[in-house]
Amino acid sequence: MPTEYRLEGDGTNIQALPKISLHDHLDGGLRPQTLLELADEIGHEVPASDAEGLDRWFAEQSNSGSLVEYLKTFDLTTAVMQTREGLTRVAREFVQDLAADGVIYGEIRWAPEQHLTRGLSLDETVEAVQSGLEQGVDDVRAQGRGIRVGQLVTAMRHADRGLEIAELAVRHRDRGVVGFDIAGAEAGFLPSRHRTAFDYLASQYLPVTVHAGEADGLESIRSALFDGRALRLGHGVRIAEDLIIDRQDDENTYVSLGPVAQWVRDREIALETSPSSNLQTGAIAAWGDELIDHPFDLLYQLGFRVTVNTDNRLQSGTTLTRELALLSDAFGYDLEDFETFQLNAAAAAFLPLDDREELAEQIQNGFDDA
Repeated sequence: MPTEYRLEGDGTNIQALPKISLHDHLDGGLRPQTLLELADEIGHEVPASDAEGLDRWFAEQSNSGSLVEYLKTFDLTTAVMQTREGLTRVAREFVQDLAADGVIYGEIRWAPEQHLTRGLSLDETVEAVQSGLEQGVDDVRAQGRGIRVGQLVTAMRHADRGLEIAELAVRHRDRGVVGFDIAGAEAGFLPSRHRTAFDYLASQYLPVTVHAGEADGLESIRSALFDGRALRLGHGVRIAEDLIIDRQDDENTYVSLGPVAQWVRDREIALETSPSSNLQTGAIAAWGDELIDHPFDLLYQLGFRVTVNTDNRLQSGTTLTRELALLSDAFGYDLEDFETFQLNAAAAAFLPLDDREELAEQIQNGFDDA
């Protein structure tokens, strides 16, 4: 049976609360049983013979404390997502699982260039995923609920296809794509490598989020902001490296902001934090190795636009509901805090203003009814 998470104090069912998911990878959200079945169809070897064993394997591989090691688990997930049928099924189930988690709007990011080994073109991969997403939305609607989703087309930062993938995203902007991202090994691969792609996206008015401040520090964040024109930072937790602790007493910590942190906070550039993933990959190693050490709360108290995300539900064995529960346990957050996180995400969604305001209203109504 799935774990039921309730808010300590008032007993609110966290899963039932309306949520927004901004940072969730398609190839990090497969159901283990689906992975087994798709692997069997294409004759791909897997490290376990049943879903429970595969789940354990992912957990063991993902808790290395290294982003590079963590990313190796995606060799298996992407291997079974090389056909139209595989992509469509994974995308359809992804939406079903988001809705079951209480998500009312989700942006699903993935890298089409990693799904070409069995003959699909870039455009065909995007079309296959979109078909699955739409089927998932229909499935949710048939159950009497509603969900809206969009694709974040992602380029791999270590490759040289940034402009090509940016052009792909723009071609499909009226057919499901809502924005662009770069992902992959961060250290040594600054966003500036893809400046031409970002220039093109800016000329086409397509919004951008950039993985930055996870496995690299302020230089990466600075490049995401000024080379990538990022409106959001994927993870972004290492922006805390630009906070200067002036003094502390028994009740308060007094902090000054460096120029990059000041810019991010003042411009309300959203941080797409993923607490469990940040622990697994060592993104917060400078502050500690437990959730209580995560700079999330400090950033929240300082007024940064923090959002809560899963990153990879399979690798982290998590849901958005669980991530909120873990944060509540660590920092004592209540229903009002949870609502703030969702309203932050609604404001940062890559949607027109009217749609963002509608999302905010849905969030407020859902929390009022909780």
